[in-house]
Amino acid sequence: MQSSVDKLKSGFETTLQSLDSDEPIPPWHALSLDPISEFVPCVDGHSSFSSNHTYACNNADLYAFVPHWATGSKNRVGNDVWGWTDKESGREFGMVGQGDGTAFVEVQPDGSVDYLGRLPTQSIDSIWRDIKVIGNIAYIGSEAEGHGVQVFNLSKLLVPGLKNAPKEYNINTDLTALFDELPIGRSHNIVSHNSKPLIAAVGSMPRNDSCAAGLIFIDVSDPENPKGVGCASEDGYVHDAQCLTYHGPHVEYEGTDICYSFNEDAFTIYDISNTSSPIIISTTPYYGVSYSHQGWVVDETDQRYLLLDDELDEVFSRGWASDNTTVTYIWNIEDLEHPVLTGHFNSAVKAIDHNLYIVDGLAYEANYKAGLRVIDVSSITEDPTGSSVEEVAFFDVFPEDDDVGGVAEFSGAWSSYPYFESGFILVNSMDRGLFVLKLTN
Repeated sequence: MQSSVDKLKSGFETTLQSLDSDEPIPPWHALSLDPISEFVPCVDGHSSFSSNHTYACNNADLYAFVPHWATGSKNRVGNDVWGWTDKESGREFGMVGQGDGTAFVEVQPDGSVDYLGRLPTQSIDSIWRDIKVIGNIAYIGSEAEGHGVQVFNLSKLLVPGLKNAPKEYNINTDLTALFDELPIGRSHNIVSHNSKPLIAAVGSMPRNDSCAAGLIFIDVSDPENPKGVGCASEDGYVHDAQCLTYHGPHVEYEGTDICYSFNEDAFTIYDISNTSSPIIISTTPYYGVSYSHQGWVVDETDQRYLLLDDELDEVFSRGWASDNTTVTYIWNIEDLEHPVLTGHFNSAVKAIDHNLYIVDGLAYEANYKAGLRVIDVSSITEDPTGSSVEEVAFFDVFPEDDDVGGVAEFSGAWSSYPYFESGFILVNSMDRGLFVLKLTN
């Protein structure tokens, strides 16, 4: 679906205009947005700090906000976000993706944020940057030409004094390694296996190379010497995936390494037990498909159901998204060879969905201009139609379209990280900066 890819990227380019700091930038960047380092509760449907810092919300409070300029970004465009907890100290850190690099912050016990430093892009600026962590190592990819995958030891963030003198890390001397073996020069996303030292770069351009922009596997058991160990090219371009060891009702695959992948025009499941020769278990198109983008299993220990977001159904007003409200697709994956689309959930707000992650029955959805939306999906095992699913919290990081009930356009919340034991949630906004939130209940 090359036309969908072109449409997607054209939308980003129109919205963001240019990453060059000398070019015009969208008007909301010009707002005088100062950092927030104090608790701003959600009261009567709004978290209000100032006229420029008033956000619609429900059951979610603001603890801190750090604009992109305050973490050293020159182009001030955000993208992915991920987190890391140091096992010995319990300290919590965030990696904030930006067009020109990755900023590192520490989230304090009171929710305030300390900026510790940044790792510049390996080559040129790009809207797309993605980060995953295994152990204490961050793996950072980008669609920037010649970028490769940066391998960065997060233990460097434990050095005392960084909050008083944030460090600009060197892309040559401060990296643990740089994986830039072809065909990886640029990639759209980085996927990490949930229990093994294995990552996959996906969406690596061009599409006509030997791996066809599919899953490209990298063994990171020795982070100083990452090794390419095969790729999955048979179903072509993979936009994103979740890779994990299978524990579910399909007994034939018990203990098998599986990737649930989102391949533009279908939901594809791979057996990657042999990364040099992966096998497609199933490829399934679905009602309303416009751009199969990303998804997550509802319960990793059960793996009976999965949620999928389609990034362009709201844009094209297709299927259940005919009114431009955000659609979350519900899949029964009890039979990996024949997954079944059992239902859906429509948000009440018009917006495009982007990334979702699930923790303890709650799906944390970064829905672009609708911000962070938290939906209770614990009912799906009993009612897979989605009729019992409900939104239980939200924090809208893009107030500019609130008066019209939302708009299905690109901007706002790119992604979230909801895995800190403290309960703090990181949300990275494309246009404003990093929000630190926590659910009220």
